[in-house]
Amino acid sequence: MQFVHVLPFAALSTLTIACQSTQADWNRFRGPNGSGVAEGSAPTEWSESKNLSWKAELPGAGVSSPIVVGDRVFVTCYSGYGLPDDIREMGNLARHLVCVNAKSGKKLWQKDIPNQVREDQYSGMGVPAHGYASHTPTSDGEHVYCFFGKTGVIAYDLDGNKKWSKSVGTDSDPKRWGSASSPILHENVLIVTAGPESRAIIGLDKATGEELWKAESDYFGYVWGTPAIVQCNDRLEVVVGAPYEIWALNPQSGKLTWYCEGVESDSFNTSLVVDKDMIYAIEGRRGGGGSIAVKAGGKDDISKDAVKWKGREQGGFASPVLYQGKLYHFASGMMSCLHATSGEEVFRGRLPAATGGSSGSQGSRGGFGSRGGGRGGRGGFGGRSLDYPSPVAADGKIYYLTGNGTMHVFAAGDEMNLLSSNQVTMESESFGATPAIDGGKIYLRSNKHLYCISD
Repeated sequence: MQFVHVLPFAALSTLTIACQSTQADWNRFRGPNGSGVAEGSAPTEWSESKNLSWKAELPGAGVSSPIVVGDRVFVTCYSGYGLPDDIREMGNLARHLVCVNAKSGKKLWQKDIPNQVREDQYSGMGVPAHGYASHTPTSDGEHVYCFFGKTGVIAYDLDGNKKWSKSVGTDSDPKRWGSASSPILHENVLIVTAGPESRAIIGLDKATGEELWKAESDYFGYVWGTPAIVQCNDRLEVVVGAPYEIWALNPQSGKLTWYCEGVESDSFNTSLVVDKDMIYAIEGRRGGGGSIAVKAGGKDDISKDAVKWKGREQGGFASPVLYQGKLYHFASGMMSCLHATSGEEVFRGRLPAATGGSSGSQGSRGGFGSRGGGRGGRGGFGGRSLDYPSPVAADGKIYYLTGNGTMHVFAAGDEMNLLSSNQVTMESESFGATPAIDGGKIYLRSNKHLYCISD
């Protein structure tokens, strides 16, 4: 069954979903519903010799974030191709899912997934910057779900037993910059943004991998952000940022329920931030984009009444974090803070210079709500220095990790108040993953190691 809006949009079959699941763990990209906000305490100061609980060697690089499920930490990596010392043979490319004991750092098991589908070349702007393990896995507390682009989606139980695998397409985005959107869970549905692979967002049965629905748009080829769930009156909806617009889908069918004007950017690299029925986005580079607050709900085009404020704040690759009524954002070496209710600037300042270590769009229209097509860019491991990690918050503090491994800790509030700048290593490592905070501990991953910081 195909539903056609005003643009290229398709939705298939239906399923029954009750309400959004909640987990105490940091079990997906940016933790609970992608908020980036953790409950409880978190360390403020650390170094190689202070508050570093453990350090575990990884089998390869990646910018996917660690997730925490009970007493286990999961992280994905890649090796064999697309690294400075091993670039030429794509046939040697492999992905890895690593399970580590959260208390000791001991590796419990590792699953190696040989590459069977030709991926995008290690060349150009995007792939050399983020590599081939860019999607953060997610978990329902019983299984771990990994997305590896053209290689597909793979489900494992917590002991590493493979349950199923599913291809979600083998296409490439127009610029061949690779894919990075992370999967999320909603009750029995695994939601995968397979933009480059199939120009679609897809709902899979988490138990079997069977496709439940598929919503298509050319614009998904320019989406690298991760969806979130928003409460709209008496219903829950999946929301995702796209070029020029924000879209909401019914998680029972994949049907587009409403769309809204977004920011003037022909690609969407960041993820939306949700607070109850409010949606926030900061996106755009090189003269395009902006910031926006949208009230969810309604039907079809809700732009006239839903947009609460728009601003000129521009994003890069880091998504903002909403904490204690303020929207904190980092881009181009600057930290900015906006009032969530009005979009007015609270403060703006330059980050301190980093020390030690090393780090690693344009187009046509045509889309999902009222427009649709474009381009995007990523830009790592190949020598570029872009800061991919998004800020996170806990215990009255804002944490921001730079690409060279320096994490700045700020007091949340009305002024830029730097509490500390910390590094877990002075070695040359690239940090492209957003940190995870769970149980009073901070988990960081580099292209070489997984770290646990604890007071």
